Amino acid sequence: MEDFELLTKFRRDLHRIPELSFDLPETIRYVRGVLDGLSCEVTTPCESCVCAFFDVGAACGRESGGPATAVRADMDALPITENSGVEFCSAKPGHMHACGHDGHMAMALAAACWVDEVLRGVREGAACPLPRNVLFVFQPAEETTGGARIVCESGVFERYHADRIFGFHVWPDLPAGVVATRPGALLARASETHVTIHGTSSHIAKSADGNDALLAGAHFLTGVEALMAELSAEEPCLLKFGLMQSGTVCNAISAETKVAGSLRVFSDEMFDRARAGVEQRLADACATYGCTYNLDFAEGYPPVTNDAALYDLAKSALGDTLELVPEPLLIAEDFAFYQRHLPGLFMLLGTGTGIPLHSDEFRMDEDVLVRGLETYRALLRCE
Repeated sequence: MEDFELLTKFRRDLHRIPELSFDLPETIRYVRGVLDGLSCEVTTPCESCVCAFFDVGAACGRESGGPATAVRADMDALPITENSGVEFCSAKPGHMHACGHDGHMAMALAAACWVDEVLRGVREGAACPLPRNVLFVFQPAEETTGGARIVCESGVFERYHADRIFGFHVWPDLPAGVVATRPGALLARASETHVTIHGTSSHIAKSADGNDALLAGAHFLTGVEALMAELSAEEPCLLKFGLMQSGTVCNAISAETKVAGSLRVFSDEMFDRARAGVEQRLADACATYGCTYNLDFAEGYPPVTNDAALYDLAKSALGDTLELVPEPLLIAEDFAFYQRHLPGLFMLLGTGTGIPLHSDEFRMDEDVLVRGLETYRALLRCE
């Protein structure tokens, strides 16, 4: 089967059966159905994860147990009702592959089929173009709790001696078929930020008897805006709040204000500085208006930080077809957990549509998946 036909089949089949987080029975069955027919060892190292290991060394007459290159694909979808209009739309109401994970799986499955084809050729006397073993990782829960973390904790990379990992995300803001990345910081650390300010209610005619949680919240927000302007002059960072709730009626001082948002930074050092600065401004605002507070920063995902040596390797393998992302992007991805465990390179694959990820209308030209597959082939040929 030709590359485009195979990629399209995989992508469309998977697009029809979107599932969420760790609850992926049909998706896992499909992925295993492809992999079980190949000359690889298929395992489940942790919950709702499927891995396929190709012992290239043994097949090519080299010593078994050598280093492996890992390729990652994420399997989960989003709780969105599809409105894309494609003929192969989701068969599960309220579930949709609106973030391109079906495309990620299709590229990884097609790459696995290619490795299998290469090894069949070797057994028939052809030269072996693959210098390393290959491990494919199909993980759950990228969109929710960070399934990459439990994959790392499973020991699968140590078991198969994987010492590098590559991954893709389709990207609507890039021209169709463009592959782009950058060394160092690519994507941000994300931390949901929840603030509750406790005041004392009183009638507004006796406002001096109250402690205004709404006013304290407003004071806090302006303080944070100034803090972010100060910190981002040194290193890109962002804290924005999308939710603010306060009070119950129009003629009483608010006794409680809730604010929720997200902090995005590119280093742990900046995270610590931003967190300390936010708490100081919250404490100052609450002290001014006689209020108390609770502040919670979710652990979130670490920043996606690309290994410089792997970037150079990819640049050498791909040449000018690998474009440079000029500035880090303020989105988050759990591929970051892999990069804290072993060197990794995360890349963006342009869809050219401009339709944003997580949109109920998300769709893409499947021709771009061929470019992703070609990129994986080139990287798997690297020493």
